[in-house]
Amino acid sequence: MLDVGKWPVFALLRPEDLRLIRQACVFGSAGNEALYVTVNDEVFSLGTNCSGCLGLGDSQSTIEPRRIDILCGKKIVSLSYGTGPHVVIATADGEVFAWGHNGYSQLGNGTTNHGLTPAQVSANLLSKKVTEVACGSHHTIALTTEGEVRYTAVLGQCVCGAIVTLALSQVYAWGYNNSGQVGSGSTANQPTPRRVSSCLQSKVVVNIACGQLCSMAVLDNGEIVCGYAHTLALTDEGAVYAWGANSYGQLGTGNKGNQAVPTLINTDKERMVEVAACHAAHTSAAKTQSGQVLMWGQCRGQAVLSPHLTHFTCTDDSLKKEFDSPEISDLKFLVDGKCIHVHKALLKIRCEHFRALLNETDEESIEIDQFSYLETIKRGISEENAIALLSAAVKYEARNFIHKASRYGAFKN
Repeated sequence: MLDVGKWPVFALLRPEDLRLIRQACVFGSAGNEALYVTVNDEVFSLGTNCSGCLGLGDSQSTIEPRRIDILCGKKIVSLSYGTGPHVVIATADGEVFAWGHNGYSQLGNGTTNHGLTPAQVSANLLSKKVTEVACGSHHTIALTTEGEVRYTAVLGQCVCGAIVTLALSQVYAWGYNNSGQVGSGSTANQPTPRRVSSCLQSKVVVNIACGQLCSMAVLDNGEIVCGYAHTLALTDEGAVYAWGANSYGQLGTGNKGNQAVPTLINTDKERMVEVAACHAAHTSAAKTQSGQVLMWGQCRGQAVLSPHLTHFTCTDDSLKKEFDSPEISDLKFLVDGKCIHVHKALLKIRCEHFRALLNETDEESIEIDQFSYLETIKRGISEENAIALLSAAVKYEARNFIHKASRYGAFKN
């Protein structure tokens, strides 16, 4: 069983459905959309469905999983999400499917018509085997394997017995090209997949990655990830290099100066084994060999200039325990005769309504009698905000609230 319980978007799935999930990908700007594959090779999606990125043929949000028939039976080996937004996948057979926003031909079908269902990207790729895909904001790149060349090594007049096998790889790109991100040598948009040949001729590419407006290819064993406008590279020795924009400290160099060349990040920790970056923000992260997670850049509204050790689980547990604590709270709400203990400072920071309300009163107790719980549920929940409310409910262990809302028809038109 794949553990997807930490993602709020999966919170309402029945335990028997969760046990069938073999592969899952959560995407979207707030992790509120998901696609998953079952042990029976069926493919489902659920979530907010921004720009039709759930691939269901419409743009309706859904908290119930819906099957994507065209992808059932196809093993997904690579999936990438662009913040345009659009989604591109590669299958075990080397096929590529794309759907979502297509204003710059990032779906590779030669048009700018949006795609609400997965459609195979066929132009120039039908005879290729695609092994990996990557999306920028409005462009896409794909790594292909062309086959293998086998030859016998010759030393002088002796023919060696060892047979060497080389895999030939090529990179194709399409979509938005205002910054030359499709590698065609111009800045004209590319409506269909086109081979990137100028700088990659006769080279073996092993990994690809995209930033918002850039593309990367790795020629040796290693890892590269791209953020909004910066890049991280992980070496096989476990060192992390960064370059690009640095206005939020996302390079981890201790300052906000941009870097035009790869710069070694001083983590002062053990060997790094993973790196990550966020397209939608300016955040970077790395994981050490012992499992510790470091973060830097735009973190919770702050600019963290150097790698910072995080303890999210402990912090979340602590806040959760103290959220409704009568010992340390400085305000309580009375709703239907029930008392909820809160913190004025947190409410003022998080909500403009409470900021105005609390600035006008010094009361230690406020009674809310305008609505009952059920009236509030019916008036306040819609299809548009259901997933966001579900995420908040799961975070604060209020799943019963959502279940009750569903039973009373809160999610019906």
